[in-house]
Amino acid sequence: MELHVIERPANAFQQGLTGRQIQTVAKRAFGPGTNVRSATELGGGMYNTTYRIELAGRTEPVVLRVAPEPARQFHSERELMRSEYASVPWLAPIADLMPHVLAADFTQSVIGRDWMIQSFLPGTPAPELLGSYPKETHTAFFRQMGEITASVHAVTGPWFGPVGGPGHARWSEAVVASLHLIAEDVESCGLDAADLRKAADAAQDGAQILDEVTVPRLLTGDLWTVNTMLAAAPVPTICGVLDMDRTWWGDPEADWTMRMARAKQDSRTAFFDSYDRAEETENSVWRRHVYEVRHLGALRLERHRLGNEAGVADSYRAVAEELAALI
Repeated sequence: MELHVIERPANAFQQGLTGRQIQTVAKRAFGPGTNVRSATELGGGMYNTTYRIELAGRTEPVVLRVAPEPARQFHSERELMRSEYASVPWLAPIADLMPHVLAADFTQSVIGRDWMIQSFLPGTPAPELLGSYPKETHTAFFRQMGEITASVHAVTGPWFGPVGGPGHARWSEAVVASLHLIAEDVESCGLDAADLRKAADAAQDGAQILDEVTVPRLLTGDLWTVNTMLAAAPVPTICGVLDMDRTWWGDPEADWTMRMARAKQDSRTAFFDSYDRAEETENSVWRRHVYEVRHLGALRLERHRLGNEAGVADSYRAVAEELAALI
């Protein structure tokens, strides 16, 4: 088989597979007679390791996604691939945009890691194509993003917290637990997490405000341009949605997608042409400060993993600003 890999440092977070491992995975998924003609590692993602696989006797390629080894996963990011797998039935409103799961193995008996094989989505990654369209047409993209997000947020669930559990009866419990997990991960990296602990305490003190949210709704986790595919069309048109592995049940305002939709006053404001804004109150604004600290804590971890020391340092300043509004 032909194997095309992305060259990475030996200590990089993302660890590739050997050709023999890929062949073994394919045989587990499709049977002992399966033959892999080629495997090409795909860039773009920063967590799972992903390959485009060409199989003998199969016209369409498939995509193999491999989770990090369990020991390399943060507690706040534990078993994200399993979360995505559990989310598939709940993501039915956008099933036509998502890849189909063809095989999955969470036994870790083949390569010591979780893996999943999905159908290959047509189209071009939005980060590669969106910029080629005139700026005035970008509103079409963000309007469709609003539609997709609204359809996901319309799905209600059984508890607050991760889709695969553990679940919480109250939204405040899920938020505080998440902040503590992120703080533990930050500390495990040798970094200071006192600011995140303060935010968790503030969230606990403001539990009554958080618990005004009584209906658990499905959150995309981190849906934005990087997770979408575009069709060949006169205006930017989303034809695929990828990597829904950070879904959880909670307040739609806590979703990364909502944060990004509000980040700049540019063409992305068209998002709210198709997504109804909730009425803003003093309490809803306070909750958004809590959610922003959670986002910043997760970003601190990602920046540390990528060796972005300046970004890590900047996260402390940003969290301090949010804490000033909370305490």
